[in-house]
Amino acid sequence: MADKKTLKVTQTGSPIGRTDDQLATLKGLGLNKRHRSRVLEDTPSVRGMINKVHHLVRVDEESAK
Repeated sequence: MADKKTLKVTQTGSPIGRTDDQLATLKGLGLNKRHRSRVLEDTPSVRGMINKVHHLVRVDEESAK
């Protein structure tokens, strides 16, 4: 079975002054404060959410062990 790829997503920007859909996307990713991180499975839906708020997050690729 192939290793599942994961992404470590860290919020770097503040959601203050952003649109409601960007705030909801951050919450959907499990982020709500700066410098918090989540490890998420690399799926097309997660990639789309990251793309929507790419200016507020940092993404590091990891591989499952």
